[in-house]
Amino acid sequence: MKKCHIAYLACAAALMGAGIGAAPPAAVPRVHVVLPGQSIQKAVDAAVAGDTVQLLSGTYHESVEISTSGVTLRGLGSRTVIRPAAEKAAGTCAQSGNGICVTGTADRSVENVTVASLTVTGFTRSGLFATETDRLNVRKVTATENGVWGIAQEHSVRGEFRRNTVRNNGDAGLFLANAVAREDGASDSQGAVVAHNRMEGNRIGVTVRRLRNLVVAGNQITGNCAGVFVVGDENTPKAGALTVAGNLVVANNKSCPKTARLEALQGSGIVVTGAEETLVTRNLVRDNAGTSSLSGGIVLFKSFVGSANERNRISGNVLDGNSPADLVNTDPAATTNIFEHNNCRASQPEGLC
Repeated sequence: MKKCHIAYLACAAALMGAGIGAAPPAAVPRVHVVLPGQSIQKAVDAAVAGDTVQLLSGTYHESVEISTSGVTLRGLGSRTVIRPAAEKAAGTCAQSGNGICVTGTADRSVENVTVASLTVTGFTRSGLFATETDRLNVRKVTATENGVWGIAQEHSVRGEFRRNTVRNNGDAGLFLANAVAREDGASDSQGAVVAHNRMEGNRIGVTVRRLRNLVVAGNQITGNCAGVFVVGDENTPKAGALTVAGNLVVANNKSCPKTARLEALQGSGIVVTGAEETLVTRNLVRDNAGTSSLSGGIVLFKSFVGSANERNRISGNVLDGNSPADLVNTDPAATTNIFEHNNCRASQPEGLC
């Protein structure tokens, strides 16, 4: 009996050694190296989940669309630059005027894509545009001199935008929205994070439009027409239930003309309009000055479609040198907003400091 048992084990070991019944080996992540003059898109199309497309130093003239989950597109910092092609190429991303697109569908989000350490500049719409994504990670990307947005995202959840530089873009440097083209109620971003970015020379440093449940924290925001916009409207659920904390918002005094959606802007630090349950705390807001109805340090503004701010808390901020005032509430009839423990000199109406 003992010999039979030993023989059985030996046979089983032989079969396993031959690979019968064994689990297939795990795929080994690959690095696809791309040099200037080669196609980034070709490398992205060849990548599978876990792979990295590594761009070397130089300038690449193309638009790139990522629709595979788990792929990383990475450059070598400021030495890697993506610009538009001389002639607009085929493909939705290029035809829409975007540099990098991360694109899922309503039925299947693109998950866990990373874009890092590169510059994207000169596109007519956005440097980077993402839609239908989950856990998109954008870090150390410089998006500069793009026609509309530097980095933008819609229909997405759990995105992280960290240590990026967005400079001199036509609208917002960073733009996060429930939907770009529809007037829906606010959606839950499920904890999106906009942290430790540098925003300079844009129309608006960062716009959060019709979203809930996210954090804008630790950013340096200066030289824009407006620093931070939290935007809601009459749709339900309302925008809000988010945090704007620990940002440096200084001298956003660039002058921008009015648009079809918004009046002329200058000297707006942090603006909350048509939102609820937003916490604005521990920000340093200084020297934002202008004559727009949206000008001032921290401004609660009744939205242009008449939606009031409700149950927002403005707490523990340091404000100085903002004009027409450090704290501004243009809808004092909305009595559920709380101003507390702010270090400031002047408010409209009086008594908010």
